[in-house]
Amino acid sequence: MGTSVQITPLSGVYNENPLSYLVSVDGFNFLVDCGWNDQFDPSLLEPLSRVASKIDAVLLSHPDTLHLGALPYAFKQFGLSAPVYLTEPVYRLGLLTMYDHFLARKQVSEFDLFTLDDIDSAFQNVTRLTYSQNHHLTGKGEGIVIAPHVAGHLLGSTIWKITKDGEDVIYAVDFNHRKERLLNGTALESFVRPAVLITDAYNALNNQPPRRQRDQEFLDVILKTLKGDGNVLLPVDPAGRVLELLLLLEQYWSLQHLSYPIYFLTNVSSSTIEYVKSFLEWMSDAIAKSFEHTRDNAFLLRHIKLLINKTDLDNVPGPKIVLASMASLEVGFSHDIFAEWAMDAKNLILFTERSQFATLARMLQADPPPRAVKVTISKRVPLVGDELIAYEEEQNRKKEEALKASIKLEEELKTSQKADTKPSDLMDVDASNNVASQDVALPRGSGYQDIFIDGFVPPPSVAPMFPFFENTSEWDDYGEVINPDDYVKKDDDNDNGIRQLGEGMDVKLDEGSAFLILDTKPSKVVSTEITVQVKCTLTYLDFEGRSDGRSIKSILAHVAPLKLVLVHGSAEATEHLKEHCVKHVCPHVYSPQIEETIDVTSDLCAYKVQLSEKLMSNVLFKKLGDYEVAWVDAEVGKTENDTLSLLPPSKPAPPHKSVFLGDLKLSDFKQFLASKGVPAEFSSGALRCGEYITLRKIGDSNQMGGGTGNQQIIIDGPLTEEYYKIRDYLYSQFYLL
Repeated sequence: MGTSVQITPLSGVYNENPLSYLVSVDGFNFLVDCGWNDQFDPSLLEPLSRVASKIDAVLLSHPDTLHLGALPYAFKQFGLSAPVYLTEPVYRLGLLTMYDHFLARKQVSEFDLFTLDDIDSAFQNVTRLTYSQNHHLTGKGEGIVIAPHVAGHLLGSTIWKITKDGEDVIYAVDFNHRKERLLNGTALESFVRPAVLITDAYNALNNQPPRRQRDQEFLDVILKTLKGDGNVLLPVDPAGRVLELLLLLEQYWSLQHLSYPIYFLTNVSSSTIEYVKSFLEWMSDAIAKSFEHTRDNAFLLRHIKLLINKTDLDNVPGPKIVLASMASLEVGFSHDIFAEWAMDAKNLILFTERSQFATLARMLQADPPPRAVKVTISKRVPLVGDELIAYEEEQNRKKEEALKASIKLEEELKTSQKADTKPSDLMDVDASNNVASQDVALPRGSGYQDIFIDGFVPPPSVAPMFPFFENTSEWDDYGEVINPDDYVKKDDDNDNGIRQLGEGMDVKLDEGSAFLILDTKPSKVVSTEITVQVKCTLTYLDFEGRSDGRSIKSILAHVAPLKLVLVHGSAEATEHLKEHCVKHVCPHVYSPQIEETIDVTSDLCAYKVQLSEKLMSNVLFKKLGDYEVAWVDAEVGKTENDTLSLLPPSKPAPPHKSVFLGDLKLSDFKQFLASKGVPAEFSSGALRCGEYITLRKIGDSNQMGGGTGNQQIIIDGPLTEEYYKIRDYLYSQFYLL
């Protein structure tokens, strides 16, 4: 049998709930994504809590809450401690996303499911990989290789490839085949015939208009509102698809020389853009080429102002565009702005993605939308009067109880130390030195605080001598090894609004967010429920950045996995895609339920064999680009250790036919002929070379998965000198084996 693979969904099957799946490869357990919804409902994480202790590694694919939102809570509450693998943008933007969610919740509630420190701890033990980088696991995962590839949905978003013994398990959800302003399309089509493909059915029933048509509709509806003296609100996530919208608006405002103000309002807006500026190599080819030629960063935003406080927005008169978090309208700046703007018929609320179920945004996206909604407006206010006095009394009571407990514990510790100390343990010291100097300064919290008291009686676990600290510095051939960080002058973090996130982390918080963290004044949350009459225009345009149903079906047919697992999508979409794939992609299609374990172990038989030295000494390799290839004729035998080995054949092997290796593109060959002075042009799918010669490329149409397979190049024309010259040119494009 092949590599053993079992898959257990923990969340996100037959619905649009957050994504979280347990993938076991030969007993090594991967947690692939660790998502949570915008309501942070703990009941969704119950399946994860039951397997958290068994997880060996975590793979994160996208920097949004649906894919990584539960990570801090899982590390804090479930004891999850496995190493985390992700790309650099997912790491940075994921941190900022979680920070923004925490700060938005903390401003309007007593949110205590996780803290900023919990977020830091969850992202502490991470390994950041680049696209196509193979990472070899060790220990229990020996022999497993993981590699991230382009998903095309969000900046740094990932398709994960897990390889063991030559068999690939591909995890590809929320991918996008379209090339956009910000990102290139997905790399999923480059995989052919993987053993297992895990993908989603989220967009299986949706079809999208052309990108240019969508962009024009987006700009038209915004300009119409602005010219009508109205405001435009775009509810967005703090570091997700909003980056594509910012580029679109920035480029259009520059081309049309528009003056309407645009604001990007989140708790971490400036930090988001600062980090995004450094991720140019993760963006589209167009952005990279533009930077190479003009040295102009695409995110040097000249028409978009970054805000971290809604008060700054309230002081701006006239029509304006605001991109504010959160996309769900549950909390955050977008929630408050909606409550203010929804009652004005001149305003526009423009949704660019389907929001999560049971959120205010999803309710407003219904057809027809509600005419009125109930909204809770909450704000944090300082305690005053009797409430402040009661709070201070309670805090003092807690301090007194803690002090009493500390004194009691210290007395018990001293009592136990004296009881354990024997008279023979005491040192003989000159009576003139029995009194310790009062000038001796002991380290705060030192374990040696009793050494100078009562005749130098040490704690039971300490040797009877003065404190001695061994120098454990490391040395090499050049002297003592020093840590440069010990000599770096550290700035005052509080003054600069910077929050250090642990070792190796330097994510910055905006000044307003830092003030919220550092402000220790006692406060409470005051909430008021109001009814908002929805008179503004509500519009939805699809900027989700996911492949639509038609494209998904085409891509799956091209990839042609041996086994297909469908997750994350409505029940209707999942069943629709499953029925299609059984007929047109592969016969083995699975759609498991929550906590249902399915075995998708490959039916192929894989064996490890050794190449004997005697065999390899007679093999003739030929250069093939960066590789070397050769024919190998051998017989399978066993070594002394009963392992399979390839041995030289016992009788002469039959001769081999010549094989041309390579994949010729006629367009490239046309350019090659032009460089040799041979005119060539395409006509009716064939390449006409010179006056009389025609080349046609014929592939194997039955090749599974859209691979190139065996190809034939047919040369038509009279046997002239030109014919043989073009044939020689053609042969030169291949490797002959």
